[in-house]
Amino acid sequence: MGRLFKTYLTGPSIICCLNCKTHLTLHDQLISKQFQGRHGTAFLFGTCSNITVGPSEDRTLTTGMHIVADIYCIDCGETLGWKYEFAKEESQKYKVGKYILEKAKIQKEVNFGTQHQPHSLVALENSIM
Repeated sequence: MGRLFKTYLTGPSIICCLNCKTHLTLHDQLISKQFQGRHGTAFLFGTCSNITVGPSEDRTLTTGMHIVADIYCIDCGETLGWKYEFAKEESQKYKVGKYILEKAKIQKEVNFGTQHQPHSLVALENSIM
């Protein structure tokens, strides 16, 4: 494997990998918190950085058949959720190109000036989601 280059996000509220604290996305990219992942509650985000995307596969989800690809943290390799590649139902096409991050795999880091303070998942659920 070559040299690992990570993107460091800036903003008041950064969503990170729970395992290694790698920046994944900004809270501003949150689209919906009404999703279900493999491990419980999950969130739909518009963009996601510092991930690798696995192979696409057909998967039957609560809203029907989709083509999705699991996403992994580029630093620690943790499975974080999935990316929507294709939605067969017209009403579900808004998800295509977007990312599911599972609540159990992420945490929110709040930036107060130059000081970062991680929040627990309970605080994440209560404060932003």
